[in-house]
Formats: sequence, C-alpha cells, structure tokens
Amino acid sequence: MATRTSKSTPKGSAKRSTSSRPSPAKRPAGARSAGARAGGRQPARRPAPQQPDPIGWVFLAIGKLFVGVWLLFANGIGTAARAFGQQARELDPAHRRDGLGLAVLGGAIVLAAMTWRTTKGAVATVVDTVLRGAFGSLAWSVPILLALVAWRLLRHPDQNADTGRMIIGWTALLAGLLGIIHVAHATPYPSGPAATDGMDKVSAAGGMVGFIVSAPPSSILPAFITIPLLLLLSGFGALVITATPVHRVPERLAEIQHMLFHKGDAPAEGKPGERTTRAPRKTRGRAAGGKGGAADAEVGEHVKPYDTPVIADTPGKMSDHSPEIVPGLVDEEPPEPSRVPEPPQPTPAPRKVEQLVLSPQAGPYALPDLQVLRPGTPPKPQTKANTTVVNALTSVMEQFAIDAQVIGFTRGPTVTRYEIELGPAVKVEKVTALTKNIAYAVKSADVRILSPIPGKSAIGVEIPNTDKDLVSLGDVLRSQVAQADHHPMIVGLGKDVEGRTIVANLAKMPHLLIAGATGAGKSVCVNGLISSILMRATPDEVRMVLVDPKRVELNTYEGIPHLITPIITNPKKAAEALEWVVGEMDRRYDDLAASGFRHVDEFNKAVRAGKLVPPPGSERVYQPYPYLLVIIDELADLMMVAPRDVEDSIVRITQLARAAGIHLVIATQRPSVDVVTGLIKANVPSRLAFATSSLADSRVILDQPGAEKLVGQGDALFLPMGASKPMRLQNAFLSEKEINDIVGHCKAQMQVEYRDDVAAVATAKREIDEEIGDDLDLLVQAAELIVTTQFGSTSMLQRKLRVGFAKAGRLMDLLESRNVVGPSEGSKAREVMVKPDELPGLLADLRGE
Repeated sequence: MATRTSKSTPKGSAKRSTSSRPSPAKRPAGARSAGARAGGRQPARRPAPQQPDPIGWVFLAIGKLFVGVWLLFANGIGTAARAFGQQARELDPAHRRDGLGLAVLGGAIVLAAMTWRTTKGAVATVVDTVLRGAFGSLAWSVPILLALVAWRLLRHPDQNADTGRMIIGWTALLAGLLGIIHVAHATPYPSGPAATDGMDKVSAAGGMVGFIVSAPPSSILPAFITIPLLLLLSGFGALVITATPVHRVPERLAEIQHMLFHKGDAPAEGKPGERTTRAPRKTRGRAAGGKGGAADAEVGEHVKPYDTPVIADTPGKMSDHSPEIVPGLVDEEPPEPSRVPEPPQPTPAPRKVEQLVLSPQAGPYALPDLQVLRPGTPPKPQTKANTTVVNALTSVMEQFAIDAQVIGFTRGPTVTRYEIELGPAVKVEKVTALTKNIAYAVKSADVRILSPIPGKSAIGVEIPNTDKDLVSLGDVLRSQVAQADHHPMIVGLGKDVEGRTIVANLAKMPHLLIAGATGAGKSVCVNGLISSILMRATPDEVRMVLVDPKRVELNTYEGIPHLITPIITNPKKAAEALEWVVGEMDRRYDDLAASGFRHVDEFNKAVRAGKLVPPPGSERVYQPYPYLLVIIDELADLMMVAPRDVEDSIVRITQLARAAGIHLVIATQRPSVDVVTGLIKANVPSRLAFATSSLADSRVILDQPGAEKLVGQGDALFLPMGASKPMRLQNAFLSEKEINDIVGHCKAQMQVEYRDDVAAVATAKREIDEEIGDDLDLLVQAAELIVTTQFGSTSMLQRKLRVGFAKAGRLMDLLESRNVVGPSEGSKAREVMVKPDELPGLLADLRGE
C-alpha cells in the first residue's frame, strides 16, 4: 500500500514540499550522502556570520545593563516579599483569618462607594461598568454579598467549612437568578445583528454571568425549559446554603411552618426533624429518688426494667453515612452535614429543699447557680485534619487490596471515630490486622479499633484529634439531659465520641471504681463528681464521707455542709470510718426490716407521707435518710496500712449498701491486683478507666484491654453496670477557681454539722491503733486467757493461741504496759494484776468501748 502510494505521487511534488524534510541539525548520519546519490545535488553551505558594527555593540551593552539593573531590583523586591511572608506564617491563624475578613469587608465598602453613588469619578465609572457588565442588574448586590462573607469570616472563624459551603451556595443561587433575568430580557448577546444585542443590553439584563449561564441552553431549548433548568441551579444553591439534603426538604418545610404558625406550641413527638420540648422543671418537692411526691409511697416504684445508670442525650450530630466520602474526591473538603438544632435550655427549678433541713435555724438552702461554671469550646464538626486522615485510611485499604471504604466519621472532643464498611466476603481480621499500618499512615500511635461499632455493621477506627475541644462541667450540667432528671445523685461525666453529653446516676451504679495512671485525669474526675453533687443536691439530700490519704486532693472541700465528718487523711482513721459506715448500713437495714420496705427511697416516701408510726412506748422520731456517698481518693494508701480491715469493710458495704442508700466511689492510681483485689472488683460493677501505663493495669480495671491506648488528659473508658463493652468519653474539666466558688457558696448557705458518733469512734481508738495495730483480737484472747487462769506465761500463749515466740512476747509486753501482768522475773511466770471479776472492764478498755 505504501509503495503504491509513493509511485502515484507526482514527480515534482517531493521537490516542492520542504516541510516534511528533516532539518540539517536533526538529519541522521548518512543522509547527506544518500541525498547526493539520489539527486546528484549537494546542499548549500551556510554563509559565514557577519560581524556587528560598533553601534550595535553599544546598544547591546546598554540593553544588558538595563536587564541587570532590573533583575537586581526585582530580586530585592522578591527577597523582601519572601521575608515578609515568612514572618506572616508565624502569625496566629486567628489573626490571619481576621485580616482576610477585614480585607473582604474593606473591598465591600469600596465597591459600594463606587457603584451606589450617583456621582462617579473616572475610576468609579470604570469599576461600575465592569461590575454591571459582569453581574448585570444585580450588580448592586455584590457589595452586600462580600459584606456577608466578611461577617462570616469574622464572626465564625472556626467554621471554615461552613464559609466555603456558603460561598458555593450563594454563587450557584446568584448565577441561576442572573440566568433567569437574562432569559427574561430575550437573552441579549454582547455583539450581534439583532436589535436586542449589544453590551448595553447585556448590562441591563443578567450581565456576562447571566449570558454565560443562559446562552448555551437557550440557544437549543425554548424559554419554558431553560428557566426551570436555571431554577434548579438556584434551588441547588439554596439547599447548599441551608445545608439541607433533598430528602430532608419536607422536614425543613415542616419546621418552618411550625415556627411561623405554631410558635408557642410543642410539636408532636415522633415526627422527624421536629424538636421535642419537655415539661418545665417543677419544685423540688419530690422524693430523693426523683419519682413521686410526698404522698406517693408505693412499694417498688424505684425499680425499672432494663434500667441503666448512664444517661446520654442525642444532640445534633452527623448521620451514619455523613459526610459522604467518595473515593477519588477525598482531597476536597466535604461540606458540613446537616445538624439538628439544639433545643432551648429548660427553665431552672426553684431552689427548694427536698428533704428535711439539718436544723431549724438553718433556713432554706439555695443551690449554686450554674453560671458559676464556665462554658467550654464549641465543638468542631469537621476540620482539614479529618480529611487528611480519611485520605490516609483510604490509601491503606488500596495498598493492601482490601475491599473496604471509609463511609463517614464521627468527631468527638478528643478522638474521631472513622467508620469503615467492608465489601462482601471480606474478613474483619484483614482490617484489624492493619493496626500498626494504620497508625503509621495517620502518624499516631494511639489508634484503637472497634470491630464492630456497637449497633452498626462497620468497623470503627478511633484516632486522636490534633485540635481537641474542651469539655467543661458547666456544659454537661446545663445540658437538657442533666436538667431533665432531678435525682440528687446525678453527676456529669463528659461527652462521648459521638459528641453526646453523658451523665450518670451514682445511685444506680451503685458503686464506682476509678483508676488510671498519674496525670491521666483521675483527680479532675473526682472533683467533677463532688462538684456535681454540690451543684444539684442539698445537705439533707446527700451527705458525704471524704477520705484523702494524700492530704492535698480534697482539702478544698473542708467545711462544706454536706460532710458528716472532717476530711479523713489518716489511713487508720479511714478504716474506722468505713467501719462506722458499715454500722450505719446495719441501722438503716434495721429500720427497713421493721417497716417492711426494701429500699430507702420507699422508706423516705413513707416518712414524708406520715405513714410510719413508731412502736408504742418508743420515743423514736422517724426522719428521711439522706444518701450517703463515700469517696476514697487513694485506695492504695489504705491497703498498705490496714488491708484486711479496709477490704472487709469495702466488701461488706458494696455487697449490701445499695438498698440502704449508701454508695462508694473508689479511686486509685495503682490498679494492681494487691490493691484492687478480686473481692473488691466482684462487688464494684461500674468502672471508669483513664489512661494506664500497661495492658495488665487495663485488664485489672476493665477485665479487657483498651485503657493502655488512651491519650490521657481526661480520655477515659466507662464501663457501667450491665454493659459488655466500655464507652469512650472525654471527662469534663473543672478549674480550681470554679471549685472554690462552689465551695464558698455552699459554706455561706449553711454551717457544717459533723456526726458525733464518727468522731467518738476515732477518738476512742486513737491510742489503741497506734500501738496495737492489727493484734487487737489476739490481745483480747490473751488477756481473757491470762486473767481467767491467773497464770501469765509466754509459752502458754504460744500453745493456746498457736502463735510464735515473737508474737507471744509482743502480746505479753502489751499486757504489761496496761498493768494486766507484772514485769518479767526470768523463767518464772508473771504476776497477774487483774482479778477475774475485773475482766469485763478490761476487755472493754482494750476494745476502746
């Protein structure tokens, strides 16, 4: 084929066509000889270059000098600009955002001054002509839109994603409107033969923007089709501005209708997109359990099926698959998903006590104002760091050829949970085995994988945020979920990974173990629990026993009216206080058994209703029992001094004290098996684990791993009673100044009244505990044996009590110091100084009775 074509070519065509010949510089070797052989002609030689004249040399030198001076000047300007830019990078991002906002605001003012005035100068005329040529009859709105953008940048600097979304939405809305206006003016062109054409006609219609948007469809479609298409573009802009997906348009219209026509009424429950309002909070004339009035004393009311101590709200948050992340488009920052608006704050309750006051002279007790607690930082729905992590996770799945994709994420205060959905026939282990690869890709060692997320068919990858949000106790206690429940034992814990506010009822836990390494947030959590009680409960609703062996953690609360004894710092006194709590529990159970009730809440309701009458001849006056909260800040110190007594008291309290209204909170920074024993763990069902230093510590607290991967500073795993998996939450922060303000208010309301029996027990046993220690039982048996037989011999104590020589000698020395036996006389038995009829008094003295 090629040979025939070449034969049919005219003879002189190859000579006339020179464009296809290679240049001499690119011609291959041997081409010259071949051409000579074919045509018999030699190529023309290149003429020798001519030397420039002297005048040319002068002009060339002047040109080089001018270029050199210009390059020197440009280099200096560029160096100064780069130095200024380097300094600008060191500015605070807030200042850079403010500078951008002020620059946009200044541009809006300048445009308004140039285009809105009737008298214009030369520059203003040019600017007005350009603006009207671009935006047509809506050119007057450009300064307004720029002012709105500036207000957005200055007013909401933390919502950059929203600002970009608003710009995109307004651009689409304005383009659609300009296109419709241009079609309404017969679609004039900038130039053309028609009478309606011309730049003046374009400026009077939709401008060049309207022309670009409307001219292509109007050239092939009639106006009754072009205008609806442009309306769709404007409608898309409106949906982007309001962050409303198409499937939620009916819900938003229902909300607008309800806001316009039913402003004062609460919407019906169960309708999607509508906010539900709760009944206003009434007076505190309710029982301690928060259910029923004074005349309502039904038995068993406090028990509910499937009850849980955790109370979580459902604020507006990301949906299960939002923001939607499309592979290949993850470099773009996805728009913020729609969020359900927060309901209004409920009306605060009148400050009226629920139970009997401590003394007739005390008067009414006013709870501290919630405004004493500072607010935290507003939550960020999404940042660029989240997009970067999504890209990294997607890249890891692609590199290992796993059919899985990131379908969304939920940003919390401290960590963000990214949801990975698996394809068909893909094992979960393929993703969970990539923990180290994921940590390497996202540049974070604290990666925790949940397989699956509870309630979802997805794998959760929890990665710490580089820009954390501050969760304050004030925001937690001011939330709707905390205000809706009036129980005095409600405490604020914080917010979970999904941004929900988490509060818990200590009366339903019924006991809590808090553990974590030093600096992980344990002390802040204990302060938050105590402050929550002080903010919500009066002294006759909740009384407290605080044990602080470290002496510096809880000393701020000294003198608050909720205490029944001074803050205990001596470990021996702490063991005695726990013994008193056991005695208080027994006394309460005696009253419950005598009155026929099974819980202290029912007993208190019957007392308030006047249904309990003391037995005939008894001077007993029934009064409601307050909740008794015992907080031990460091269990390890107690277990080192008196492990047997402390463990026995804790086990007895945790086994029986729930129905008596006595609850225990134990905190420790050494979660080892010798401190948190098996008996203690078996009877404390609720656990709160902060960051631990090892996997073994996490297993001691939670009976499962996870706490060793927490990031610290309040990041915790909460395992309430009855839950199979712990929930991750950021504990609420509370400053020292807020604690001092709360304590100062409580002290100003009422004087503290300590129980005499607790102090009496500690005083009576002070001398004994310092010398006898844990040998009291053996000492009593030895005294009884010696006084009864009137024979004081160390070898007899060894045989009868089955103790060693050292222990028997110590017991004999203790009896000698208390004048029970005389001094040693060598191998002879000691003289007994106490007669048998004096034995009961001696035993009472030894026991401290």
